[in-house]
Amino acid sequence: MAISKAKKEEKVQLLAKELETSTTAIIGTFSKLTVAKDYELRKVIREAGGKYRVVKNKLAAISGAGTQVEAALKRLKGVNSVAFTAGDPVALAKVFAKWAGENAEFQFKLGIVDGKLLNVEEVKALATMPGKEEIFAKLLFLINAPAQRLATVLNATGRDLAVVLGQGVEKEKFAGAA
Repeated sequence: MAISKAKKEEKVQLLAKELETSTTAIIGTFSKLTVAKDYELRKVIREAGGKYRVVKNKLAAISGAGTQVEAALKRLKGVNSVAFTAGDPVALAKVFAKWAGENAEFQFKLGIVDGKLLNVEEVKALATMPGKEEIFAKLLFLINAPAQRLATVLNATGRDLAVVLGQGVEKEKFAGAA
């Protein structure tokens, strides 16, 4: 059944609105994907903070005009779907790559992060990178570590002096002058 022109325009506007705020898109083909697997994929991507759409190539190219994912959407051929997010691109790539590894029906075609086109190997490499929270945690540790070490050194001097005085009192080293 053919889609009416008004319905097509509505779909184009909806996808364009979603793509305007997106900085990352991962495009793949899903031939022979069952409805249950498609539902599972949508759930996994939604949990990672992304959105997933099965797209018609021509409508996707029109929707992507003027966005950061425009270059990727203009060259689509075959049956395609797009997962996109404005959040952490690594989180989306991780869950998508894990799911695709478990389901051979899905194949990556390309990705785009902040306007840079990624091939299949680069999308898989993106999935192996640490996430944003992990990088922030490591950075905070590196910033905090020197201060902790300085505090330990400064406390050690007083603690060492107290230990020496305590040992002197125990051995009655200070009692001879009276």
